[in-house]
Amino acid sequence: MTLFAASLRVYEPLAAFEDDEREHWEQYVRAGAQLPPQAAAALEQGAVAAAMVHRRLPVVAEHAHVLEVDGVTLVCPWRTTLRAQEALVDFAAELPEVVVDAFASRTVLETAEVELDRWRAEHGSVTAHVRTCTWQVPLRWFLLVDPQEREVSLGEPVEATVRRTGRSLVYRTPMSRARRRVARALSVLRVALLDETVTEGVEELGRWLEEFHPRSLVELDYGGLVHLLDDAELSQDESARDMAHAMERLAAGDGDGASAAYQRMTARMKALQAVEAAN
Repeated sequence: MTLFAASLRVYEPLAAFEDDEREHWEQYVRAGAQLPPQAAAALEQGAVAAAMVHRRLPVVAEHAHVLEVDGVTLVCPWRTTLRAQEALVDFAAELPEVVVDAFASRTVLETAEVELDRWRAEHGSVTAHVRTCTWQVPLRWFLLVDPQEREVSLGEPVEATVRRTGRSLVYRTPMSRARRRVARALSVLRVALLDETVTEGVEELGRWLEEFHPRSLVELDYGGLVHLLDDAELSQDESARDMAHAMERLAAGDGDGASAAYQRMTARMKALQAVEAAN
């Protein structure tokens, strides 16, 4: 796991959680136990790195991201171990068994499967509140947000490091708006595109959103990717605006205009991915 990862998060109101878990998060919020974003990312990265070295699943205490919006407390549980278990099982399902053994022991994989089954039995499904993607932001995530919801901060320099504290690029939107935008995008894509892989990805994203409380908040966070962009690149990254323009042009039957906007977004993400290759 790398710090250079973007995240898509869903924050749910405390009322969305079952009794015991709601009480846990209420106490967590009262205690002020939530970590700043950079510290949270570093903690997860350290746990995952240690897990890879010792060929086991990462172990992280139950933490959550917390927001206060219009007097309502919203919580986004990390569920680091659960997400790792699900990722390992999905990864193993696509590979020959002999190859899987090179990445994780049979004991670790079986433990992950058992724990996921236990979670499903207790909670009905495995629905992580956080999705992450390294070295880029999946373009379909921009369908959920509006250009006006963009919040950018260049941050302050920190001695002896190339990073800046407080540097960020974040979009936040109510769940109701995110769902409507997905529905509108699908209505356009199904007519304008013949590529089912595109619509399938957006459909899956829409199904994920439906798993959460209707008064939730959706957050698209560039995370550590902001440290790969200089001030001008960060300030001028208007990918949500480009996505909105692309969808508008598609709906109007202007394939060339849609393609130009899409290519601007793709060029930004390829530049970020090129840093991984350079390392």
